[in-house]
Amino acid sequence: MKGKIKKIIQWTNTYFLIAFGLFLHALGWTAFLIPAEITGGGITGVATLIYYASGFPVGVSYLIINSIFLLISFRVLGFSFGVKTIIAVAILSVMLGILQQAVPGPIVHDTFLATVIGAILAGAGVGIVFTQGGSTGGTDNIAMIINKYRNITPGRIILYLDLIIISSSYLIFASLEKMVYGYVTMAVAAYAIDMVLSGSKQTYQLFIFSPKYEDIANTISENINRGITLIDGEGWYSKHKTKILMVLIRKHETSDILRIVKRIDPDAFVSQNNVMGVYGKGFDVLKH
Repeated sequence: MKGKIKKIIQWTNTYFLIAFGLFLHALGWTAFLIPAEITGGGITGVATLIYYASGFPVGVSYLIINSIFLLISFRVLGFSFGVKTIIAVAILSVMLGILQQAVPGPIVHDTFLATVIGAILAGAGVGIVFTQGGSTGGTDNIAMIINKYRNITPGRIILYLDLIIISSSYLIFASLEKMVYGYVTMAVAAYAIDMVLSGSKQTYQLFIFSPKYEDIANTISENINRGITLIDGEGWYSKHKTKILMVLIRKHETSDILRIVKRIDPDAFVSQNNVMGVYGKGFDVLKH
C-alpha cells in the first residue's frame, strides 16, 4: 500500500512540474515574445510565424504541426517518445491558447527586455520539462527522424532548423533587427535550459570529520538513502587516528545532510566541494 501511495505521489509531482514548466514556456511566448513580434526556434516559433502572417492562433497551429510530426515519428521510430510527450504537447497547446487570449498586449514595451525575459521563461520551462523526462516534441522529433537516415547529430539538426525558422521571420517583418532579436532569444533560451539541467544534476562531495561518525553515517543512510565511504585518517599535528565520512549527494540533498550532522555533532568539521561529474548508480550514466 505504501509503495502505491509513493508512486502516486511521485507521478503527481512529476506531472505537476511538467505542467509548471510548460506554463512558464507558454508565458514567455505569449506575454513577452509574441507581443514584441520576436520569433524564436522550434515549432512554437513556426506557430508564431503563422500567427504573424495570418492571425491563426498559436496554440492551434502548435497542436496541428506537432500532431503531424508525432504521427510521422511513431511511424518511423516507433512509440519511443512515450506518453509524457503527448501529454506535454496537449497541455502546451491549451496553455498557449488560453494565455494568448488572457494577455491583451505587451507587458514590457522595451524589445530587448521582452526578448531576454521571454527567452529565460521559455528556456527555463523547457528545462524543467526535460528534468522530469518529458519533451515538447517538435524539432526534437524531426532531428531524431533525420538522424536515423543521416549521420548528423540531433543537436546540430535542431540548431539548423532553429536558424531557418528565425531567419524566415525576415520574410514577414522585413526587419534585420527582429531577426537578430530572434537569434538572441535562441541563445538565451538555450543558456536557460542548460542552467536548469545542470542545476538539477549538480553534485556535491562532502567530507565529514566527527567522533560520532557511526551515528551520522547510520542516520544519513536511513534518511537520505545515499552510500557512504568510510576513510581512515590521521591528524598530522595531533597524530590522532580519525574516521572520515565521504558522501556524494545531489545539490538539493545538501541541506538535509548538514542538518543531520549539526543535530548529532554540532562541532563536526565538514568540507563541501562541487563535483564536475559523478557517474554510476544513483547519478549520471557513463556514456563515453
